[in-house]
Amino acid sequence: MIRKRINKPSETRTPLNRREGGRGIIKQKFQPMKRKIVDDLEDFIEMPNKKEGGEIKKDVVKFATLGGLEEVGRNMSFFEYKNEIVIIDAGLQFPEEDTPGIDYIIPNVEYLEKRKEKIKALIITHAHYDHIGAIPYIIEKLGNPTIYTTSLTKGIIMKRQDDFPNSPKLDFEIVKNHDKIKFSEFFEGEFFGIIHSIPDTVSVLFKTPAGNFVFSTDLKFDYTENGQPLGLDEFKWAGSQNIQGLFLDSTNAESTGLSVSEKTVEKNIDEIFKKSKGRIIVGMFASLLSRIEEIIKIAEKHDRKVFFSGLSIKTNVQIAQNLGHIKVKKGMIVPIEEINKYRDEKILILSTGAQGEPNASLMKIITGEHRFVQVKQGDTVIFSSSVIAGNERSVQSLKDNLARQGAKVYHSKIVDLHASGHATGEELKTVIELVKPKFFIPIHGYYFMRTTNAELAQSAGVPKQNTLLVDNGQIIEFSKSGAKITEDVIPTFYVMVDGLGVGDVGEIVMRDRRLLAQEGMVVIIATLDRKSGRFLKNPDIISRGFIYLNENKELIEELRNKIKGIVTRMPKHQAIESDYLKSLIRDQIGQFLYNKTKRRPMVLPVVIEV
Repeated sequence: MIRKRINKPSETRTPLNRREGGRGIIKQKFQPMKRKIVDDLEDFIEMPNKKEGGEIKKDVVKFATLGGLEEVGRNMSFFEYKNEIVIIDAGLQFPEEDTPGIDYIIPNVEYLEKRKEKIKALIITHAHYDHIGAIPYIIEKLGNPTIYTTSLTKGIIMKRQDDFPNSPKLDFEIVKNHDKIKFSEFFEGEFFGIIHSIPDTVSVLFKTPAGNFVFSTDLKFDYTENGQPLGLDEFKWAGSQNIQGLFLDSTNAESTGLSVSEKTVEKNIDEIFKKSKGRIIVGMFASLLSRIEEIIKIAEKHDRKVFFSGLSIKTNVQIAQNLGHIKVKKGMIVPIEEINKYRDEKILILSTGAQGEPNASLMKIITGEHRFVQVKQGDTVIFSSSVIAGNERSVQSLKDNLARQGAKVYHSKIVDLHASGHATGEELKTVIELVKPKFFIPIHGYYFMRTTNAELAQSAGVPKQNTLLVDNGQIIEFSKSGAKITEDVIPTFYVMVDGLGVGDVGEIVMRDRRLLAQEGMVVIIATLDRKSGRFLKNPDIISRGFIYLNENKELIEELRNKIKGIVTRMPKHQAIESDYLKSLIRDQIGQFLYNKTKRRPMVLPVVIEV
């Protein structure tokens, strides 16, 4: 494996830019019938060298995404050329409404696993779970390639590895701003820092046989107090590199106007601190390390001690402190166990759980299950985070319960208390204009988000035919002369993590779970005399999530008679085969219950032969 750092160790490197400067398939994914699923076809492996016009094409680089293009999360992409593959990110996706009981959804790496000897690098752009969360589950399948990332991202990945003692030891190569890395014979990358809601976020300029590509991960815009955008110098630099293709985040492409500045958020939080007389509790994401640092500074200004409630926020801050990303005055951070030693007006609690997660710290504080903190009259609670789609009801429940217990609640609909980690449409257009790509590929987000991003690119001067919209698994072939979307598709169906199981819960199990959740179940226990072929007693009926038996005695009696009738109509001259009888009961009773109730519960027959 070639792993050559082009920078000499003695070269001076500037710090990465932060705020200064510069769900088996659960949903049927749309795949045109004319495409073929690529599995282990040797002819596909050699596609970059196929003939066209009598000449061998030697400069075709393939790009595909295993997740992140039909959802928000599960981000994972790769470039491939000849016998070399470079992967970008390996994230997880949180469960959806139609994946009950699932912990996470991770990318399907079947295609890469079969070609793991080709994998030269795994690049991790930043430490959010939708970009790092799948690493413990898939790294061994990929052959445990070298991970290229920044120091903070490495620290958070390694801390998470503590929960996976059987995972192989990870091999890291730490990168800094504008490090040039030769991953292999044909792939070279130059890392450059961008602004996001977590420090040490990097994008990559790839140099390949098909030209130069910018893979810009999640990014945001921040502004000075006089409204000047920060961090644009890096994109201006990228625009001078003759960029063949730009891959750009689409998460916030639909938003208009400019992003809220972190300075505005800090100013508003400071104002709340000034007028709050009791304890202050701030609910936020554990990964918002830059904002956590600023809130700690505000607490210091107002003579409040900082208490962390939630293991992830405590761990992330410790890692950031050790690496110098967060600097805190000695004595400012106090263990939560000592909170009762301080008066209310001297207390700031930074807590996880602002999305209403049942087992998170903020929920335990509200329900009284927290060992050291309970809500009381006079508390001020600040929600310094956005509401993730699907969590609206749980977040509203948090606010209601806090208000009922006498807390004053502040959130972003009242005053700007959160700045998104994703650039708005107008800001994305600015990036496209600065980078000046020949081809534009919107990534990260649902199809409509990516369509909007593609339209932004067209308004920024990219020809419509050069904006390439693809779904997970579709393959783009790039060459120096052009680009095209092939008809081949890589498998990208959901791989679900459920407890200790990874990938063992598939479509059939999910279908059963959804059926149980939506329609309930009916268990029929029948004791059958093997000699006479008759029931020894009335079948027992158990209902869960379908009907309440005591209030539906007439229906239950009809159900028992129906079951008896099934046996009565069977031929008397031959023995009853129990599996066949169970199949009859399942089908006929299922239809009977639907005719009576217009519902289809799961019917589970149990036949005991004596």
